[in-house]
Amino acid sequence: MRVLITAGPTYEPLDPVRFIGNRSTGKMGYALAAAFAAAGAQVDLISGPSALPAPAHPAVQLTRVETAAEMYAAAAAGAPTADVWVFAAAVADYRPAQVAAEKIKKAGDTLTLELVKNVDIAATLGQTKRAEQFAVGFALETTNELAHAQGKLHRKNFDLVVLNSLRDAGAGFGHDTNKVSVLDRAGQVVTFELMAKTDLATELVRLVFARRTDRINI
Repeated sequence: MRVLITAGPTYEPLDPVRFIGNRSTGKMGYALAAAFAAAGAQVDLISGPSALPAPAHPAVQLTRVETAAEMYAAAAAGAPTADVWVFAAAVADYRPAQVAAEKIKKAGDTLTLELVKNVDIAATLGQTKRAEQFAVGFALETTNELAHAQGKLHRKNFDLVVLNSLRDAGAGFGHDTNKVSVLDRAGQVVTFELMAKTDLATELVRLVFARRTDRINI
């Protein structure tokens, strides 16, 4: 089995010094890559900027990218041959319309930036997903968590969506632990209480394998 995983943030450059980014560290995506590899899968891990070392397992192939456009290009290249897609990256929704060639100097009391929308990697690839492929998305929410996650599940053609809430202590960006709820298209919700991201990754891999097998046998 081949698994494609996106992980970490994207950095959208504003000038040679500054960028627009987010607080993602890549810990959950890297843990998933290691867990899938340990379960016997060949893993293509596409990572935005992260301080984490490459997973040591020989079945994990790491591709490092910086921007959403670079992540999309790498994911689009690997998606057709992957059996399972896992979109764990926190991809910037917008990027600066213009990237300055030189450092923007301080001038005046305000600075106005024009932002343009990035490609929605999961939604775009979801339009090409074949019946035998299985897609997992992540949703990090702060309000109306279940409603937003259910919207992503259907809009992006996911089979499962893993919901994080920043209101849960010890969950989300930067932590070594996580607490999630996993939603499927039938409306079922499986909740995993707070645990180490490495342990949660193992549980999520088991769930993905079980749900994928169930769907194939239907």
